[in-house]
This record gives sequence, C-alpha cells and structure tokens, in this order.
Amino acid sequence: MARTTVEAVIAAPRDAVYTFFAQRDGINPYLPGVQFTLTKHGSPTPEGVGAQYTVGRGKIGFVEETRALVPGEKVEYEIVKGVPVKRHVGTIVLADAPGGTKVTYTMESHPSLPVPDKVLEAGLRALINQMLGATRKAFSR
Repeated sequence: MARTTVEAVIAAPRDAVYTFFAQRDGINPYLPGVQFTLTKHGSPTPEGVGAQYTVGRGKIGFVEETRALVPGEKVEYEIVKGVPVKRHVGTIVLADAPGGTKVTYTMESHPSLPVPDKVLEAGLRALINQMLGATRKAFSR
C-alpha cells in the first residue's frame, strides 16, 4: 500500500475551503479535463456522507464516495468503482494557519495490479498537487 501526504496553505477561510472540498463538483471550473458529477445523494444533504461522484469525462472515469465529513475540519472519500484498486482513500484535514487554511491532504492506495510503492506514491503526490493547485486557483480571485 502506498501513502502520500502533502500540506499547503490556502489563502481562504477554513469554512470556505471545507465547502470547496466537501462539494466535490465545485472544483470543476478549476480542474480542466476532469468533471466531478454528483450521481447519488448523501445524507443529510446531497453532498453529505454516502454521496457518490463520477469523476472523469463521458463514460471514462471512476466513482468516489464521501465517507466522512466533519464540518470545517475533515473530508474523507473512497474510490468505490472504476479503477484497479483494492482500496483508495483520500483524507483532507483542515486547520487554521497564518494567511488562511492549512490543508493536509493524504491519499493511500492499495492497487490490484503490482505497482511499486515509490511509483504509486509519486502518482498520488501529483494528483494531490493538481487538486491543491485547483484549490489555490479557486481562491485567488
């Protein structure tokens, strides 16, 4: 199993950053080439626990499900369909920081195919950095 964590400070209030990550489809304008589409409502709100998002374009993509939400503090999701992994979990933890919100973004993945951990960790780091770049762009206006 590979695990990677990246930390960054986003120049925005913690509640705004939390909402941005919790409502996964809000990232669409800032992440070209990828589309998050809410396909199953969660509880107690559409983007709540159990919400499922198809991530990709057209028929190509995967499904992630919101597993945990702690308002203003944590978002956790798991890929449940569409990629060759036994388990893939993303956890986003938020805290106050000088100049904004500290984001600690962790991905851990256990692939179904034999992939060296170092290669997978580099890929996970790239995905996290892409998400954080989109987040910075969303709050730089």
